[in-house]
Amino acid sequence: MRNHLNLAKRSGLRIPIATKLIWSFLLVILITSAVFTIVGIRLISYRIVTEAQEKVRYDLNAAREIYLSKLKNIYDVVRFTSDRYLLTSGLLSGDLGPATDQLIRIKEQEGLDILTITDKFGTVMLRFSNMDLAGDNQAHDDVIRAVLENQLPMYATAIVSEEDLREESLLLADQAFINFIDTPMARPRPESGETSGMMLEAAAPIFDDQHNFIGVVYGGILLNRNYEIVDKIKQTVYQGVEYKGKDIGTATIFQDDVRISTNVYNEDGSRAIGTRIAENVYNQVVLKGEPWIGRAYVVNDWYITAYEPIRNIDDQIIGILYVGLLEEKYIDLEQQTTLVFLSIAIAGTLIALLLSYFLSNMISAPIKKLASASNEVAQGNLDAHVAICSHDELGALADTFNAMALALKERDEELKEFTRAKIMESERLVLIGQLAANVAHELNNPLQGIVTYSHLLLEKTPCEDPTAKSLQKIAVQANRCRDIIRALLDFSRQRKPDKTLCDITAVLQESISLVENQAIFHNIRIIENYANDLPRAIMDPSQMGRVFVNMIVNAADAMSGSGQLTLSTRYDPQDDFIEVEFKDTGSGITKENLDKIFDPFFTTKETGHGVGLGLAICYGIVKEHRGAILVESEVGKGTTFVVRLPVTAKEAVETDGK
Repeated sequence: MRNHLNLAKRSGLRIPIATKLIWSFLLVILITSAVFTIVGIRLISYRIVTEAQEKVRYDLNAAREIYLSKLKNIYDVVRFTSDRYLLTSGLLSGDLGPATDQLIRIKEQEGLDILTITDKFGTVMLRFSNMDLAGDNQAHDDVIRAVLENQLPMYATAIVSEEDLREESLLLADQAFINFIDTPMARPRPESGETSGMMLEAAAPIFDDQHNFIGVVYGGILLNRNYEIVDKIKQTVYQGVEYKGKDIGTATIFQDDVRISTNVYNEDGSRAIGTRIAENVYNQVVLKGEPWIGRAYVVNDWYITAYEPIRNIDDQIIGILYVGLLEEKYIDLEQQTTLVFLSIAIAGTLIALLLSYFLSNMISAPIKKLASASNEVAQGNLDAHVAICSHDELGALADTFNAMALALKERDEELKEFTRAKIMESERLVLIGQLAANVAHELNNPLQGIVTYSHLLLEKTPCEDPTAKSLQKIAVQANRCRDIIRALLDFSRQRKPDKTLCDITAVLQESISLVENQAIFHNIRIIENYANDLPRAIMDPSQMGRVFVNMIVNAADAMSGSGQLTLSTRYDPQDDFIEVEFKDTGSGITKENLDKIFDPFFTTKETGHGVGLGLAICYGIVKEHRGAILVESEVGKGTTFVVRLPVTAKEAVETDGK
């Protein structure tokens, strides 16, 4: 073919574009068919494996939610149990007898393996799984220790020793004991079995009526040989589907590297309890703390698997959560898809060879017209038009080209008109802003005289004088006009922040000290919850103090001088932001007003009690710091403002070419 083209070129013959297209089509078809077939088969294999891995990744997410849901349920049961009156009164009196029946019923209804009460030092007072044993101390338990230290409800997955299990129940100790079964590719271990158990555990503090810490209630479910969670994952995620007599999906909970709860079965039909995970998977998931997603041999078959670590309350890896998809189904699907693809590729190649001759002649003429019209459009002639009457892709392309040229022309006109309108609007807004600032400045001086002389006249006029009330109204309205003008000047002259390294807690405390002695704060309780790990931030302390004062005063106004104001700080290490929260118990903000509160001159206060520029100025200051103000409110319950500020200075990128 190439020699034929070279011969024609040397002889000076003019080769029609149709001929070139035919030979080009032939060459392209032969080459691309071969390459496409090879690459396509590999791509199909890769995509099927990738889709399987994505599927198992989503399945692992669902499994995690089911696992955590069970743990959260135990936490809710324990937390609600700690609030029961009979339990509190029993701890105070030293007689838990009246609460026993009620707590035993809770344990049985919720399916808890253990439910135990300790005093405030962690010494067991009553076990509902072993009521004959008490007096030992459980403060060494990680979850209980955390509750004793923080006096807050806690929940986590925990490893419970054989000794502690026997104290809770001999049956639990027997249930936890698992003999190791030799498993190919498992890491070597000197032990022959596992005696400790993995437990979903929750604990909650118990307080008396004066909120004094008096004890702990803790409960849990042993996962060893407990198949509720893994079977629920299998039923929920895979819906019990089978392929060639095998479960399409399986789930397992590992304690360290040992299967303690699974619906993976041995060849004899028994659950594969005691079998162990492959060493390479163990090294990545447990030792490195990274998820594993890939192909793995599980007990007696190949699966597309996903593993992720299970951590205890101290963030130590103590186990593994696993889900797997039977690989055989995807191998069969890959083979079937490959055969279909090969058939389509061969058939398509033959058809393409036959059509190439006809297409080459149909394409050459319209292409010239399209090329010419495109050149005109490129040179700025948007009136270019292509007349092609064929009812095929080229005809559609010509129609699309004509529509594109028309749309470009219309858009060009619209853009010119829009640009002119925007320029005029911007100039008008600038003039209005300058005029407003100038008018405010010019009115400020004579208005100051009105304020001064009205107060002087008011001081000289006796209270019984009939004109005193009129003078009082003049003074009040003049003061209001002065406040509006000052706020307008502040809003229009908002300066760039003078940033420096600051302690945001100190700025917040200084802001509180400026207002807490005002009369409106006499019946307001201010609660300060400051994080101890706050980094110092780059900001303007003067401007930010102004924001904090405005937030505090607004909260006091919303509570009408009576209520509770909670100030909190926290650090978001992921985004490197500090958050300052102002939470009041005031009247709240309606939904229709919530979107307007940062608009200039918008206020819900009574006339004479504000001009509606405070939050607008605060918003501008925070925005200049590259921060944000978030607000949540519920009518009748209160409002929460959150000021988010970056720890480091983040200046806007200049767009003027510098």
